[in-house]
Amino acid sequence: MAKPPPPAPSPEALVFDAAEFSGHADVPDQFRWPEHETPTPDAHEELADVPSIDLDRLLSGDPDAMVSVADACSRYGLFQVVNHGVDAALLAEARGCAEAFFAMPIAEKRRARRRPGEICGYASSFTERFASKLPGRGRRPSRSASPPRRRPAARSCETTSSTTWATNSATLGTEVYLRYCEAMSRLSLGIMEALGLSLGVGRAHFRDLFEDNESIVRLNYYPPCPRPEVTLGTGPHCDPTSLTVLHQEGVDGLQVFTDDDSRWRTVSPRPDAFVVNIGDTFMALSNGRYKSCMHRAVVNGEAARKSLVFFLCPSADKVVRPAAGLVDGDRPRLYPDFRWPQLLEFTQKHYRADLETLDAFSKWIRQGNDEVKNTKIRTTF
Repeated sequence: MAKPPPPAPSPEALVFDAAEFSGHADVPDQFRWPEHETPTPDAHEELADVPSIDLDRLLSGDPDAMVSVADACSRYGLFQVVNHGVDAALLAEARGCAEAFFAMPIAEKRRARRRPGEICGYASSFTERFASKLPGRGRRPSRSASPPRRRPAARSCETTSSTTWATNSATLGTEVYLRYCEAMSRLSLGIMEALGLSLGVGRAHFRDLFEDNESIVRLNYYPPCPRPEVTLGTGPHCDPTSLTVLHQEGVDGLQVFTDDDSRWRTVSPRPDAFVVNIGDTFMALSNGRYKSCMHRAVVNGEAARKSLVFFLCPSADKVVRPAAGLVDGDRPRLYPDFRWPQLLEFTQKHYRADLETLDAFSKWIRQGNDEVKNTKIRTTF
């Protein structure tokens, strides 16, 4: 068992101010990544074969759309959806409220900060998590390899979640984000119908599971970086949630790792599309047929990158297990039954979410939760 890192200093002593960071002529040491993990020029090549699929075609059971989404989810765990029915005016309102929040002085933003042990609230680039650098293994991200242990001292990013926004900043977008959450929930349920059709379990199977979902909206802001080639906005990871629905705002940043050739590639923003990526929980629901998407965020030297992210999670009482039709002699059960709060607790208290979260969590469940009791690293996804 690897020795856990020392406790982080008090979050109050570590404040990341995006406005101050943007004024630097260079990148502070605590934000630098090892050279072998930083973005290379070829990572900016477009991931050209990720489909942009019309949601109406998906829900109608169009065979070509079904094949496209199944292929994308099994290869990359990611696709884009258009004709999604989300009002462009609502998107503009949500972006405007996010810009207003992130333009506030750091002292005002920290009034809505995330409290220890909570998943909602403003986080100043998670400096409380990454107070010291961890040793690296110098290993390229791979699903079969152990994940690299090193993480940056802090993400060059600010983030907040709408739950705490609603309770602490009532004049800045509460009603807008309630409507945005409702729109994202409707869209996600439609996508779940489509995924059920593509997996052959019927359109109602996953929709019923997620009808009363417990989900999160996150607003991300990555300030302009003077040397984007030496750092990352967010390191390589897979989301432990079920589904991530991302809207990018015109600045490249999302990159996906392709197992085919072990390279990173960019998914460029489309104003009319949402990026949909599979998370660990849905990978378990599909019995591994659809893979959890390995991705990261890079930063830009000229412009701030902003994004709206919706994480779909099942309600606390639902058991996560694959449909009977997804388990057979050729494909036995890969993961044990669990409930979403168990995986959330695992990533919050015992294990920093990384490339191998689902495998580590499955081992933790099967061994009666004893294997990682001493590796309590508070994290978010």
